[in-house]
Amino acid sequence: MPPRRLVIIGGGAAGFFAAITAAETLPTARVTLLERSLQVLGKVRISGGGRCNVTHACFDPREFVTHYPRGGAELIGPLHRFQARDTVAWFAARGVTLKTEADGRMFPVSDSSATIVDCLMQAARRAGVQVRTGCEVLTARRVGEVFSLELATTERIAADDLLLATGGCRVPSGAQLAAGFGHTIVPPVPSLFAFHLAAPWLTELAGTSVGAVEIRVAAAGLCERGPLLVTHWGLSGPAVLRLSARGARRFHDWKYQFPLLVNWWPACDAAQFAIEIQSRRRTDGARLVKNVPLGNLPARLWETLVQKSGVGPAVRWSALTRTQAEQLRGQLARTELPVVGQSLNREEFVTCGGVELSEVDFATMESRRCPRLHFAGELLNIDGLTGGFNFQAAWTTGWLAGRAMAAPEARR
Repeated sequence: MPPRRLVIIGGGAAGFFAAITAAETLPTARVTLLERSLQVLGKVRISGGGRCNVTHACFDPREFVTHYPRGGAELIGPLHRFQARDTVAWFAARGVTLKTEADGRMFPVSDSSATIVDCLMQAARRAGVQVRTGCEVLTARRVGEVFSLELATTERIAADDLLLATGGCRVPSGAQLAAGFGHTIVPPVPSLFAFHLAAPWLTELAGTSVGAVEIRVAAAGLCERGPLLVTHWGLSGPAVLRLSARGARRFHDWKYQFPLLVNWWPACDAAQFAIEIQSRRRTDGARLVKNVPLGNLPARLWETLVQKSGVGPAVRWSALTRTQAEQLRGQLARTELPVVGQSLNREEFVTCGGVELSEVDFATMESRRCPRLHFAGELLNIDGLTGGFNFQAAWTTGWLAGRAMAAPEARR
């Protein structure tokens, strides 16, 4: 009996994980991975600033899926079969130890994405996966019981089972292949992006970071807390990236123009603020308000916010009036900033959109439209927040697809 021919299109995290899983599950299979570019695992190499945020230290699937603006409900079942704990164990079994940072993100202890790339490459090599780069698939169609793939080189490849793991739909080829099999493609829009602002007074403070702020888009009913980074064009940082993901489609519809509200010190309510003001009057009465920041706000940002609130540069704490204190409180709690555009976070470059999830069986990642066609990773209409969630979706869906392709008789 000839070996089963399993073909994976896409050499990213999901494609590699599926290929390795399939080859390890069915060693007699001929597993081929096709990547259109000359280098595989490109996103793994640059993610997390070159450290690779492999997953997130959250081991309850129902809690884990709350970090997916789209696709969370569909991932509950898959994560019960292969979750973050399994990812940690998978890499540990192959000599790679992961560490957990204070915010829950997990990285290799080497702090180098090369560790993850090398591990995946070696695992694929040991399992017998044939990795072919520079192989663009032009067409893929079902011919009887097999798939026929035409490459840009005019070569044709046959497959008994086919996996599409071409990544986000910013590159249309994967979506076009899926559409050719009758699948609906939800139009892609950016997710995980920074905000461009029409606020020169703030962008002049580029490089300033604030440990914990609250940002809100009232018209979308969205609010996030977390670190914030002021850039030359606007705002970035974890809080912004999370908010951008949650509001990706709404913000796209608004052409990325909307008011953003920032609470620079969300831990301090009105009552606590009054206490802080009285304390400053007692301990720093002779000092200028602009020179004595409240909370942990950076000095330059504090001085600018004081000026924006209307408190003059010569006002001392002892002379701060009740009206001025209220103005200062208002500026700290509700700075309105006009968002006028966006730019993708280059470390993540995630899009939402892709193959319609109702058309996929999430027990096997198999198409409901075309037998033995599978999907994994960001080609699906799944996207997570920053922090390792998108990679975990890739590992999980790739593992399920690889097992189903290799062992169709035990797919569930």
